[in-house]
Amino acid sequence: MLLNKALIGLATGILCTLTSVVNADPIEIKFSHVVAENTPKGQMALKFKAIISEKLPGKVTVNVFPNSQLFGDNKVLEAMQLGDVQMAAPSLSKFKKYTKKLQIFDLPFLFADIESVERFQKGAVGIRLLRSMERKGLIGLGYLHNGMKQLSASSPLKVPSDAKGKKFRIMSSDVLAAQFMAVDAMPVKKPFSEVFTLLQTKASSERFSFKEAN
Repeated sequence: MLLNKALIGLATGILCTLTSVVNADPIEIKFSHVVAENTPKGQMALKFKAIISEKLPGKVTVNVFPNSQLFGDNKVLEAMQLGDVQMAAPSLSKFKKYTKKLQIFDLPFLFADIESVERFQKGAVGIRLLRSMERKGLIGLGYLHNGMKQLSASSPLKVPSDAKGKKFRIMSSDVLAAQFMAVDAMPVKKPFSEVFTLLQTKASSERFSFKEAN
């Protein structure tokens, strides 16, 4: 991820418009996300805050809330529509309530590598997808990469049959769930904030995620 692209590199919608304000109280942007500050997404949020502080001093303030301090991914989009937060960076799977078009990114083996993903996202179709929720009050500014899909398990996963009978925590995506059921695995739809609790209680013995690239 390129942090200098933070102003356009958000994988979510935004409800606020940064307008010129003279002799008025500063605009407050609450930026909610679910990961730690030392992750690529967390670093992006802090970089965005620093850029705004530098470029719009006294006009706009950004307060970042990491680690689901305000809302988890499953609730943050509703919170944006209500005005409780103004920016967020949930995974694309979380947008299914507002558009089915972004589920294309949950399809397996669609892209050969991260460069192919970037070419698609920067193209005409990728840009149109960012506007697909505009009528719902959500506007995508851009895409934030967490890397390609990864699986982690308590035993080796070398062939599809190795996943049989295992419980995998996944994001709330019917497309992802269908993939795991196709190999006789058991998908468990839970927010990221519950991953470690699920592993500790054995409610999910394995994990599906994105490997975050530095």
